Amino acid sequence: MKVSTKGNQQLRTLLEAINQDQELAQLWEAANNNAVRRLGMSDHGPVHIQIVANACVKILRLLIEAGVQPGVVRDHGLTAQDAEVVVVTAACLHDIGMAVHRDNHESYSLILGYPKARQLLGHLYQDPILTTVVCEVLHAVIAHRWDVKPLTIEAGVLKVADALDMTQGRTRIPFEAGEVNIHSVSAQAVESVKIEKGTEHPVRIDITLNNSAGIFQVDELLKRKLANSTLAPYVEVVAQLETENERRILQLYKF
Repeated sequence: MKVSTKGNQQLRTLLEAINQDQELAQLWEAANNNAVRRLGMSDHGPVHIQIVANACVKILRLLIEAGVQPGVVRDHGLTAQDAEVVVVTAACLHDIGMAVHRDNHESYSLILGYPKARQLLGHLYQDPILTTVVCEVLHAVIAHRWDVKPLTIEAGVLKVADALDMTQGRTRIPFEAGEVNIHSVSAQAVESVKIEKGTEHPVRIDITLNNSAGIFQVDELLKRKLANSTLAPYVEVVAQLETENERRILQLYKF
C-alpha cells in the first residue's frame, strides 16, 4: 500500500501497520477470490484498495484546501491529518466483507472491520478517541453502499472514490468471459480518470472515453453515488470522447 503522506506522521504509521498486517492482506485476497474467481466480477482486491485509498486522499486534500471541514474536525475537534487516517483506513476495510459474500458485503465489512480497525488505529490513538475514530471509519464503510446516506465528508469521499475505479479493463474479466452487458461494455469505454483541482468547484473529475458507451458508467454509477453523497456541492464531473472515431468495443450482440 503506497499513499502520499505529505508530512502526515499518523498516516505514515498507519501505512506501516497496514503493510505488515498479514491478516488484512489475506482478507483482501479472500475477497478477490469470491469476486473474480467465483463470481466473474471485477477486481475487489489489493489493486482496487490501492486505487480507492489514493483517490480518497486526493479528493480529501482538495476539499480541505478549499476550506471544507471533515467530520472529525467539525464534530470531534480532531485534525485534517486524522481525517486522512479515517479515509485510508475505511478504504482498506470497505470491501473485506466480500471475503464472506458479495451479497450484503458492506455489512460483513463492518463485522470484520471493527476489530481490525481497532487493531490498526491502536497504534495511533487511545480511548476515548480511538473508539471515536473507529466509529467514523465504520460509518464510511457502510455508507459506501450507493443507497446509504453518508453523514460526513469522509464517508462521501470514500463513496465517490470507490466509484472512480472504472478505467478501461477494470471489468475485463467478465467481458472476456463472454458476459456482455452494459456494465462490461461501458467499462471498456473508460480510458482514464483524473482527479484535479476544479475551477468552479473544489474537485474536478476528468473522465476520458473512447466510446459513448462509457456514459453509462458516468451517469448511472458515478452520478448516482455522487448525488447520494456529501460531496455533491463540491465536485464537478467532465466526461469527453478522446477522438471523433469511436473505438469499436462490440461487433455483434445476440440474445
